[in-house]
Amino acid sequence: MAEEHHINSFDAGSFFNLHDYDSSGTWTPDDIRRTYGLMDESTKNVPEERKAQVVKAVLDIFDRDASGTVSYAEFTVGDARGFKLPDFGLGPGHHGDDEYEYEIHHFEKYHDENTREEDLIHPEDIAHFRKHDQIDQENERQEKLDRMTIVVANIPAKFRRSS
Repeated sequence: MAEEHHINSFDAGSFFNLHDYDSSGTWTPDDIRRTYGLMDESTKNVPEERKAQVVKAVLDIFDRDASGTVSYAEFTVGDARGFKLPDFGLGPGHHGDDEYEYEIHHFEKYHDENTREEDLIHPEDIAHFRKHDQIDQENERQEKLDRMTIVVANIPAKFRRSS
């Protein structure tokens, strides 16, 4: 987790703010879940009980006032005392959009700025660009529908003329 989140590239306060997704000044259980990727489809097979254990473990480390959240002060003081976010072995964590996640979890690890398009042959690369193709196809389909005056498929069958 530390490598993928570039933890060593940030001071504790900056890292906290980057992962305070709603800018509330606290990490809520949802912020913790998101940081650890527990809201991502890649962890859909992780039991809810295990996800709750992850949140509880982080709160046990940093939530000094037992409020159920981690404040900026709690995190930065904890970090100064040597407390670190544990790696639960659930994968790299996902909290950005797909492009960001692909960039930090795959491209940075296996490619560089000199990589040519024809070199992007890993299964992750193929899946990433397949998703782009699907999005493009869906956008083209929607644009075609948007140009139509009447979209027959949107009319409930009971109101259509039978021909």
